[in-house]
Amino acid sequence: MTNEPLRGVYPAMTTPFRDGSIDYEQLRDDARRLEAAGVDGLVPVGSTGESATLSHDEHVRVVEAVVDVVDVPVVAGAGSNATREALELARRSADAGADALLLISPYYNKPEPDGMEAHYRAVADEVDLPQILYNVPSRTGRNVDVETAVSLASHENVVGYKAASGDFGRIGEVIERTTDEEFAVLSGDDALTLPMLAVGATGAISVAANVEPERTCEMVEHALSGDFESARELHRELGPLFRELFVETNPIPVKAAMELRGYGPGELRSPLSPLSDEHRDDLAAILDELDRTEVSA
Repeated sequence: MTNEPLRGVYPAMTTPFRDGSIDYEQLRDDARRLEAAGVDGLVPVGSTGESATLSHDEHVRVVEAVVDVVDVPVVAGAGSNATREALELARRSADAGADALLLISPYYNKPEPDGMEAHYRAVADEVDLPQILYNVPSRTGRNVDVETAVSLASHENVVGYKAASGDFGRIGEVIERTTDEEFAVLSGDDALTLPMLAVGATGAISVAANVEPERTCEMVEHALSGDFESARELHRELGPLFRELFVETNPIPVKAAMELRGYGPGELRSPLSPLSDEHRDDLAAILDELDRTEVSA
């Protein structure tokens, strides 16, 4: 994967549970279904995969299960707020067969920029896999500074940046200042994927792609090929779904959506709670409308 730029759609996979345990059969079915739909890679055990409530052994077994059934690259979530723990998860994910790593920035601790960069460099120096920085301040309490991202982009193992801050100025500056590096910026917010592609992002780590992989892939591919008219049409079709998947904490709505589509139980691990009845009805109506509508572009 180091010789191929990050481009296209990488679903941020959910982790299916049944009676409190991971449903590995459903997990493998989900991975096969998404690969058949044309996604460019898969991202298990990230935020959408409820990694915060998985044991390290469960985390590794999820990575192994996905790797075993697909040929597309598998980008394993492997971050932590403790550098030692991030290194352990990164090494174990590499041993499990992951092709690359997605590393959330340290949460709760709120490190200063020097500490943030040292954390990422420690993993990049020790684990020889392509690595994607993940900036999601709504969950971590701290942004990855532009200077930190630009500095890390020169590291041979740091190949990308998942942008989920909603700050176009910050995202645009990272893109502008890393154009000379083998470094990709990926959208981490479905509603902002198309605008981000317009300013130079090359793809998305997508929640919506779990339930609408074909449309999401077509939207991104149209934009990357310069056909923004077709991309905009698909963005408008998917817009209600993009919004509804974040009316409650991710992955609560997407798990309900997958259950409504027949992709196994929508079970969550505590402290997450089921989607409210009101939002579930709204989500069902949106999915029904998408089911009645052929892909328009």
